[in-house]
Formats: sequence, structure tokens, C-alpha cells
Amino acid sequence: MLFLTEMWERFSYYGMRALLVIYLVNAQGYERANALALYATYTGLVYLSPLLGGYLADRYLGRRKAILIGGFTMALGHFAMAFEPLLHLALGLLIIGNGFFKPNIGTLLGSLYREHDPRRDGGFTFFYMGVNTGAFLAPLVAGTLGEKIGWHYGFAAAGVGMCLGLAQFVHGQKKLGNAGFIGDKTSLDKSDWLHILLIAGGMVPLVLAILSAWTFIGPVWDPLPLLGKLAVVAGIIGALWFSGKASGKEQTAQAMTRDEWLRIAAILIMGFFVIFFWMGFEQAGGTMSLFADKLTDRHLGDWEIPASYFQAINPLSIVILGPVLAAFWTRLDQTRFALSSPAKMGFGLIFLGLGFLVMAIAQDRANVSGTVGPHWLAMVFVIHTIGELCLSPVGLSMVTKLAPTRVAAMMMGVWYLANAAANKLAGILEELLKGTDFKLFWFLVVSSLSAGILLLLISPLIKKMMGNKG
Repeated sequence: MLFLTEMWERFSYYGMRALLVIYLVNAQGYERANALALYATYTGLVYLSPLLGGYLADRYLGRRKAILIGGFTMALGHFAMAFEPLLHLALGLLIIGNGFFKPNIGTLLGSLYREHDPRRDGGFTFFYMGVNTGAFLAPLVAGTLGEKIGWHYGFAAAGVGMCLGLAQFVHGQKKLGNAGFIGDKTSLDKSDWLHILLIAGGMVPLVLAILSAWTFIGPVWDPLPLLGKLAVVAGIIGALWFSGKASGKEQTAQAMTRDEWLRIAAILIMGFFVIFFWMGFEQAGGTMSLFADKLTDRHLGDWEIPASYFQAINPLSIVILGPVLAAFWTRLDQTRFALSSPAKMGFGLIFLGLGFLVMAIAQDRANVSGTVGPHWLAMVFVIHTIGELCLSPVGLSMVTKLAPTRVAAMMMGVWYLANAAANKLAGILEELLKGTDFKLFWFLVVSSLSAGILLLLISPLIKKMMGNKG
């Protein structure tokens, strides 16, 4: 049941993501830099909002209600995207809804299993398949409707996907028992449903009020750079505070040992390198999406491949290559060539750099000939997927293993803050490089390969800091 819920939610998210930048440039008339900056702000806030949504679910709402609030709010956002004047309202609703939904669907699944239940890994593997199934279908369905029929049809399709996910979750709730509730509650009554609908509906005037204030303040003073810095500081302080609250006074009063501090330092070092990875990888929805639209020859006979279809290569590659790479790591771990988690992540960065080497060559060819064949982008997405499989699951697993229990929430929050910073950088990097001798993709070749090689060189030191958990 949670597989289908997450599949449809990811369908809605990746459907919108595949269309957003192309829509902003082609339909809304945005300048390239402004479209990328808006995309960066959106994706960055998508990674920040779960900090608040997870806290509210743990303390006040329960995961079950938080998921429903998030789902209804995101559905409103997707349908609002179908109307051009409601763009910013729609993005605000999607950010807030994601904050309620994203951190709670996975933790709800985890709560269904006891600590050493052998079915846990299988359950999360099945769940991850749902993520990639939705991510694969979204560009094909929403992309076709958006680019070939009308933008509002594509965004409405994403909204329908979210509604299907909500319907699946509501219909299958009984299978969850009392998981996801606070206290002795075992089901949602009429007052709970009223509460859910009021909160979700109340997000509309809340976002409108924020947008109105922004319209008034913006011409006088642009608070966005300051707000970005404050959000990072507030996120770290907030994560520390509520992780301490959640873990109990006895645990928080207990002093950190030297080994625990070393493990925290290892997480922070890895978080720094993760920024380099996602700063490059998230070009997929921005500059690479525009490259597919403007500089790729997408004609197959009389049919033109929608630019958004390229976004389906990554999830399809994950489904195909994921088991292969997992088997490879298992075999390698049984030999003297076994790699530590930091070393695997270093290779992830190197694969990212190699992908951008192909991308940079394709860009140079397009500058001469006008367009390049679709196989160039396809190669890049496959190589980047190998890098993602080396880094992303390994990194998340490492954080959960290394973080001391009493600050586990803070460490996961810091990890997601690194992702948020990387997403923001991904969208503004091209503009930052203007006036320098660096072209974007060649810069990403150098930065990714350099970070990967450096991480490989210091991986023995980080492994030592990780102690017996490395």
C-alpha cells in the first residue's frame, strides 16, 4: 500500500520537475537565469521543509495526519500549476506539502517493523522501487501531455497522480494498524478529518499572505539571500533542539565521548563533499533539461521526442543497475579490495565528473553544429546514475550508522541541509560563473573529479574516524 502511495507521490513530483524549467522559459517567458534561480529556490526549499514537517508530526500531528495534510496540500499545488497566474502559489503549496509528506512516509514504513525484523530491508527495497517506478512514468505521461498537448494538462496529470496516491493511502489505512498515531488513537475520526482539511486548505491563504508581503517588500529590499542564511542556521539549531527533546533528558544530559565526536566529524566532512555531488547532479532538472529542449536533435522520423523524456533515463537506470551494483559491492566486500563508505562516495563523485566530461564535449559540439544527437544526454544520465548509486544510498546508510542516538535527528537534518544548499547552488552556478573563464560543464568536470580524488585520498582517515562503524 505504501509502495503505491509513494509511487504516485513521486509521479507527481517528478512530473512537475521534468516540466518546470522548460515551462518557465517557453510558456512564461522567463529568462534562462531567472528560470534556473526559481527552480533552485524551489528544490532547495523542498529539502529544507521536511525539517519542520517531521518535527510537527513527531510532536503534535502524528505521521498519519501529517502525510494526509501534505498530500492534500501538494494536490492543491499541482492543480494550481495548471493555471499560469497561480505559479508562485502552486510552488509554495508544493514546498509546504512536501515538508509534511516526505519525512513521514518513510518513517511510517520503518515503524511497521521491529528493530531486527528480517523483512525490513525487503520492505524498504520494495518502497524504493515505488519511488523509481513513479519517477520513470512521470516524464513519459506528464511530459507528453505538457509538451505535446498543453502545459496545464501535464501539471494536472501530476495532480491526478497525487490524488491517486492519497486515495490509495486512505483506502489501505486499516493495514497499518495503529502505526503513525500519537497516544492511544487507532483510527481517524471526523474531527481528525476536519483538522486535516482545515490545515491543508489553510495553506492557501498562508502562502498568499507570504507572497503578498514579498511583493510589498521586494522592490525595497530583497530578503532572499539573508533568509537563505537564516534558514540554514535555524535549521541546524532547530534540529539540535528537537532531537534533544525527542531523545529524552537522560540521553541529552549524557556527555559525548571522543569516539562519538569523531563520528560526527566524519558525517560533517562527508556532508561537505555531498554538496559537490548534488550541485552537479541536480543540473538534470535545470541546465540539462534546457539542453535537451534547445540543443538536442530529438527527431525520430516525423516524431519529436519530448525533452522531458530524458528525465526518465535516471530512474530506469536505477532499476536496472541498482541490483547489479549491489551485487558487485557484496562480492567486492568479500575480497581484500573492499571499499569503505567514503571511498565508494569518492567514486560516485568521479563518475559524476566523467558524466560531465561527456556533457562538456556535447556542449562544445552543439556550439559548432547547433544540435547534438540524443545519445549524448542518454550517456550522461546513465553515468550519473552509476555515481548516484555509489553515493546516495551509501551516504544515508552511513549517517544512520554513525550518528549518536541522541543527536540522530540533528545529523540527518544537517545531511538534508547539505542537499538543500547543493540544490540552490545547482540553479545559480551558471550565473555565478558568468564573467569568469569557466564554462559550466567544464567547471563541473574539474570540481567533481577534484572532490572525488580528494575524498579517495582522505578516505582512510575518515574510515579511522568512523571507528568500528565504518
